[in-house]
Amino acid sequence: MKTIALFGGSFDPPHIAHEAVVREALKINDVDKVVVMPTFLNPFKTKFYASAKQRVQWLKKIFQTQKNVEISSFEVDLNRTVPTIESVKYLLKRYKKIYLIIGADNLETLSLWQSYVELKTLVTFVVASRDKINIPKGFVTLNVDVDISSTTLRASIDKEKLSPLCAQEIEKFYKEKNEQ
Repeated sequence: MKTIALFGGSFDPPHIAHEAVVREALKINDVDKVVVMPTFLNPFKTKFYASAKQRVQWLKKIFQTQKNVEISSFEVDLNRTVPTIESVKYLLKRYKKIYLIIGADNLETLSLWQSYVELKTLVTFVVASRDKINIPKGFVTLNVDVDISSTTLRASIDKEKLSPLCAQEIEKFYKEKNEQ
């Protein structure tokens, strides 16, 4: 395997739009595998709701039957905020080419990412469509218009928007968290 698509994020909680992104990424011609890499803590956020280890477990359960999907705990194992450039350099030791999947909602702040200038020389950006945000020419686009936000979902859990493989567990967790 030489080419991967890296899909990082908080996945707090993981939902069906994340699954749709992975399915579409696997359709990119030269992608051998999608590496799903949950953050310990997103560099642009100050807290998480579900622990990093819990999110890794949910993702492993959700993607357990997909042979071309790997759940990487690299950032979680470091137990700190990890900039994307660090994860990319780690993966480039094992893979020749990396497509980096971002949501269209990240386009506005992409230039603020740590070592952005270097990062864009190391990866091919792939942008997952979201909220009808215009994606500029020059980006590989994944057409995934599943209208879900983890933020909204945390506030009001809808099991229909969660993987049936762990929907009950996720629903229970966030309902209890919301009651605290």
